[in-house]
Amino acid sequence: MAVVNRDPLTAPHRTRNDAFLAVGIAVLALVFAWLTDDGRPLGPPGWALLAGAHVPLVWRRSRPLLVLLAVAACVTLYHALDYNHAVPIPATLVALYTVAATGTVRRSLLTAVVVLGPTLIINTFTNPDGALELLRISGWIIAVLFFGVDARFYRQYVASIVERAERAERTREEEARRRVVEERLRIARDLHDLLAHSITLIGVQTSVAAHVLTADPDRLDRTAVAQALDGIADTCRTARGELRTTLEVLRENETGVSFARERERVAAPGSGSRSGSGLGSSDGRGPLPGLDGLGALAEAARVAGAKVELSVHADGVPPSVGAAAYRIVQEALTNAVRHGGRDDLTVRVGLRTAERTLRVTVTDDGAGHGQASGGAPGFGLVGMRERARSVGGTLDAGPGPTEGFQVTAELPLPREEPS
Repeated sequence: MAVVNRDPLTAPHRTRNDAFLAVGIAVLALVFAWLTDDGRPLGPPGWALLAGAHVPLVWRRSRPLLVLLAVAACVTLYHALDYNHAVPIPATLVALYTVAATGTVRRSLLTAVVVLGPTLIINTFTNPDGALELLRISGWIIAVLFFGVDARFYRQYVASIVERAERAERTREEEARRRVVEERLRIARDLHDLLAHSITLIGVQTSVAAHVLTADPDRLDRTAVAQALDGIADTCRTARGELRTTLEVLRENETGVSFARERERVAAPGSGSRSGSGLGSSDGRGPLPGLDGLGALAEAARVAGAKVELSVHADGVPPSVGAAAYRIVQEALTNAVRHGGRDDLTVRVGLRTAERTLRVTVTDDGAGHGQASGGAPGFGLVGMRERARSVGGTLDAGPGPTEGFQVTAELPLPREEPS
């Protein structure tokens, strides 16, 4: 199939391959000469004309028309001398096929007319009573030309399919890359909100400490000053840890590798057409979202017609991890409502901390991975995985344990740093 689909004009090593083909056809002609007895036995002129009909086949793809003319000239003289008429048939058919397979339909029709005319005239003089022979010769010529045209159309059809697939793949790559960049920009905006919040707290606590120190130096409240300074230190450690965790991901210059992994996971079975964001959507310019906003997301999904069971058992979750969990639940709820495919859809959302890890699980009992939407795979999973990666976590998505669809994320919680 690779040989059939390859363009004969651009195929590699075509001259070498055609030389082997010419030798093979010449061997076939010798077999015909030994096994058939039709016309005069081959003499020196016949062997010379037969060789002249086979040698041009070496350049049949680079100069198809000239090769056909050279073969036709030798074969015409060969038949006019009434040598064995079956011997040069393979070379003639290969030359005809090459012209049809490498040219236009109009050129193939003109070739049929030009070849059939002299052939029929010569056969009329050499065999005036062979009407059936005339029909057979015409049928072979037309059939070979038709086969060459059909092969050419088939190659064009395959090339168009490949080109469309490559163009769709490029478009998909650009779209997925754009979605990843947008998600990283939203992470950066959330990080900005986090740092602004931390710096504000540090400023307030510093002001408290300064006020305690200057308000009444003779009655210095050392406990209040120590608490304010400890609060500043805790806030700095938390902000520094979250900043380092997020920037390690955003700083990596691996967009191509990351995108390739995400595209394979989206295209894999179970990734389906879960995409899009809608419930509680935000551009990241407001306050930093967190676990306290999950109730609003659940209520929005209930308004959209889903039954949401929310279970949150998570304490001591840093703002960056909480924001990542919020975005993952937001996307998962949106996908469940949009692609659930049933009126009594139930979505179970669970968040639980254990062993310094926040485990997020969103399970629905809907139509499953892409059965309801019937569309092309989306990019929502790319954004959720990128969000999980931003805090050093992982995310898996696929069919639920019994039915529906399930999204599971494990987000590590940073360890306390020593003072």
